[in-house]
Amino acid sequence: MDPQTPRDQFPFTNARVARRWRKLLDERLKDLGVTQARWFTMICLQRGGGGLTQRELAHLMTIENPTLVRLLDSLEEQGLIERRPSKRDLRARLLYLTNAGERFMCELNERANVLREEMLKGIENTDLEVVLRVFEQVMENATRR
Repeated sequence: MDPQTPRDQFPFTNARVARRWRKLLDERLKDLGVTQARWFTMICLQRGGGGLTQRELAHLMTIENPTLVRLLDSLEEQGLIERRPSKRDLRARLLYLTNAGERFMCELNERANVLREEMLKGIENTDLEVVLRVFEQVMENATRR
């Protein structure tokens, strides 16, 4: 098999792009004391509408619960998220961005949006739609294993 086929290149190119995104975003968020991992946690909470359980958030982020606990603890210490008791399940605690967390997200999202536009410069939306469909299919295939 030719090592230069698109199928062979896919995992390496995907990993390189993801690493580069994380590195550049970490650099841009460093002065705020937030990493890409913390930003991603907060963006998932924000997009999830708040009130997610740890298990739901971990699933959404495709990470393991112990990894998430450390992230949540640090975000809670910064006053950016809070854990509230669930009214439906007294054993569960739901995760929410605090008011400070919501305000903080405005700055984080602005910086992430600038980076995103820099990285996607010259790429048409129709091309991005194809890429997103491919990634969705890859994720669907990965969850079927």
